[in-house]
Amino acid sequence: MASDGVRKQFWKRSNSKVPGSIQHVYGAQHPPFDPLLHGTWLKATPKVPTTPVKAKRVSTFQEFESNTSDAWDAGEDDDELLAMAAESLNTEVVMETANRVLRDHSQRQEQHAQEALGPEQKPKPVAGPPPVPGGDLRLVKSVSESHTSRPAESASDTAPLQRSQSLPHSVTVTLGGVSDPGTPSSSALSEREASRLDKFQQLLAGPHTDLEELRRLSWSGIPKPVRPITWKLLSGYLPANVDRRPSTLQRKQKEYFAFIEHYYDSRNDDVHQDTYRQIHIDIPRMSPEALILQPKVTEIFERILFIWAIRHPASGYVQGINDLVTPFFVVFICEYIEEEDVDVADVSRVPAEVLRNVEADTYWCMSKLLDGIQDNYTFAQPGIQMKVKMLEELVSRIDEQVHRHLEQHEVRYLQFAFRWMNNLLMRELPLRCTIRLWDTYQSEPEGFSHFHLYVCAAFLVRWRKEILEERDFQELLLFLQNLPTAHWGNEDVSLLLAEAYRLKFAFADAPNHYKK
Repeated sequence: MASDGVRKQFWKRSNSKVPGSIQHVYGAQHPPFDPLLHGTWLKATPKVPTTPVKAKRVSTFQEFESNTSDAWDAGEDDDELLAMAAESLNTEVVMETANRVLRDHSQRQEQHAQEALGPEQKPKPVAGPPPVPGGDLRLVKSVSESHTSRPAESASDTAPLQRSQSLPHSVTVTLGGVSDPGTPSSSALSEREASRLDKFQQLLAGPHTDLEELRRLSWSGIPKPVRPITWKLLSGYLPANVDRRPSTLQRKQKEYFAFIEHYYDSRNDDVHQDTYRQIHIDIPRMSPEALILQPKVTEIFERILFIWAIRHPASGYVQGINDLVTPFFVVFICEYIEEEDVDVADVSRVPAEVLRNVEADTYWCMSKLLDGIQDNYTFAQPGIQMKVKMLEELVSRIDEQVHRHLEQHEVRYLQFAFRWMNNLLMRELPLRCTIRLWDTYQSEPEGFSHFHLYVCAAFLVRWRKEILEERDFQELLLFLQNLPTAHWGNEDVSLLLAEAYRLKFAFADAPNHYKK
């Protein structure tokens, strides 16, 4: 049993990340509420977020598959998972379809493993997760186990899950298309990606972009060439009307630099110097280092974060907000650099006017995101407190064994999931995976504020085998704070999103599922 002294360290503010050690709760500006001391507050928390579903005629699975086959290709690859037309589906159809996608994935993984072995070495077939009538959530546990209990697979399919593979502080960031590099049948993938890109381009070329259709296409990933404009549209920064976009961009960019002119010189004033100092300390700890530490990029991030903090005094700057700038900046700057790897990109060669536009666009898109989750960063961070509590309740229903195991070893969800909520899993996943995840978050209604909860639940249960093997408080916490995701790619993220979507449909509109 861990001592009180060990547990107290998790609430201290951290100024560095030491590989192989227990990490402090990153971003905890104020001491979190103790659930035991604030029982009344927890009881008053709202019920699990609900997603309204319009009344539609019940569609059959065959109709749904036919209507979305171009976006799913469920029998061919997993990058096209769950291209959503959510409002037109009932729960039964979604459950059945998601189950089929996951089952096909398990079968293909098994096939790849057998192909890597000699004819005499091939293992006996391993069945994928069975169909789940009525949306039985045991599927999440089955899928998690299938990742770790399969016979030996080739190194190109799934790398062994060793703790040494934990996400390093700096990772090479490659922003290709929607598929993983090294995936078999690259010519077929290129043809399919070209077809998807063409659909995006046709949709974006019209005089008025259909945002619902754009969300449906974007749910399963956005091709790199159209990702910047798509993110700006889905975030609400740009209007759907093509003719209004140039004037909107010009007006918003002018407005942002007016803020710079008006506020930025006050960063050394007594009232603001602590905020600016903390921003200045936090930026060098961000990833990817090779990009962030370029002087021009550092200055851009400092301006964006300082202006946002000044204009949002209810929260001000809180550790964790700095990470949310990176995906937007990387996606927007990639339009203007030739290098595939952001790590080796020299931003100093980008024209100054382009950098100004990228900076303004990044600021406004980040602001749109934070508008929906600002209670995560106000005093005592009540939004995170509530979501961590909801995560605990959700996991207790979908995988009671994992929940009891954590409880038995006195691991509290706040000790590892606080960072998941505070940084939107950016410290747990490579940046390439975060960008793919955000494609879906921006396509999903309230993706960052509500859908993220179900992604975190699926993410935790994904590691159930490793969690159950740990029998010590410190080892458990070390594992949960250093999850081996360094080699994750789009297929891993797609499977995670598929499980999360199943959880959402099973629980979002059924709060009584929480009651035992």
